Amino acid sequence: MSLHINAAPGDFAPTVLLPGDPLRARHIAQAYLSDAREVSNTRGMFGFTGQWQGQRLSVMGSGMGIPSCVLYATELVRQHGVRRLLRVGTCGAVKPGLRLGDLVLALGASTDSRVNRQRFGGHDFAAVASWPMLRTLADTAAAAGLPLHAGNIFSSDLFYHPDRALTSLLADMGLLGIEMEAAGLFGVAAAEGVHAAALLTVSDHLLEHTAMDPAEREQGLGRMIRLALDAAAAMEANAAD
Repeated sequence: MSLHINAAPGDFAPTVLLPGDPLRARHIAQAYLSDAREVSNTRGMFGFTGQWQGQRLSVMGSGMGIPSCVLYATELVRQHGVRRLLRVGTCGAVKPGLRLGDLVLALGASTDSRVNRQRFGGHDFAAVASWPMLRTLADTAAAAGLPLHAGNIFSSDLFYHPDRALTSLLADMGLLGIEMEAAGLFGVAAAEGVHAAALLTVSDHLLEHTAMDPAEREQGLGRMIRLALDAAAAMEANAAD
């Protein structure tokens, strides 16, 4: 048991999906995993472990923003033996041509947060995803005929950002979208010697001022979750070989 996770030793699988919303974590467990059981619920941040395609997998909410995500990811690794952390969430697109519901695979995460500079002696740290996880996610998507947009994203500390020119700047630099956790998660993985990746659904387009309606959101998130679970099961199977 760790300070913010009340699971017992061995309750978590080596691979954990991390949606920001703990209720989405519960939905994933109830709607997709077989034999799912709740293993943690401290402060309402639910964690579950179950089965998908014969592989033991876990899912847990990470909260919103880098500080919350870093807290839970660190405890999952240090106290609960987790080796692979897969963020599943949404992003606001900034690249022209991206459409609502598109899937984004983050190769790296730029940020306005100082969290990784604190880890890296004040220097810029290239917050990148784990290549083995990226390869498995890309291969799984290709086998399923699901197109992915792979590239750099931006993890912001502020949901309501005061810099109105930020989205245009990100688009000019070729970034795909904005979210609030991946850069911190990638920093944890680097510092702890484990693997991390982020798979995102475009829920709105910040330059085109469009957003998914509830039906589109449910369909788009379902496609992302199934891809994430299929890839996570493949990661677990490969790790067992």
